[in-house]
Amino acid sequence: MSINLKRAYDAPATSDGYRILVDRIWPRGIVKGELQVDAWLKDLAPSAGLRKWFGHDPTKWDAFKERYARELEQHSDALEQLVARAKAGRVTLVFATKDTEHNNAVALKEQLDRRLMR
Repeated sequence: MSINLKRAYDAPATSDGYRILVDRIWPRGIVKGELQVDAWLKDLAPSAGLRKWFGHDPTKWDAFKERYARELEQHSDALEQLVARAKAGRVTLVFATKDTEHNNAVALKEQLDRRLMR
C-alpha cells in the first residue's frame, strides 16, 4: 500500500507500479508512448485558474493546498478509486514540474494518504 511521486522526465521503472499522470497538460517534449503511464487523470489536476494563481510560488503553498483540496472534493469518486488502487499495490503519481516539493502531485498525495489512513 504505497503512493510514490516521480517526475515525468525521470525514466519509468517496473517498481513504479501503476503510473498516473496527474497534470492537466501533457509534459513538454515527451512523446506519449515514452511516458508509459497507465492513466492520465486530468480531472484530478488543479483547475487552470488555480494553477495560474499558484504559479509555483512556494509562499502560496499552504493556500494552494487548501484551495486544491476544495477542488478535489468535487472528484471524491475518482479519489476513492485511487485509494483502492493504492491499497491493491504500488501507485506512482507522475508530474512534470521541476519543483518536486511544491506541486499538485505532492498535494494530491497528501489527500490520498489521509484517505488511506481512514
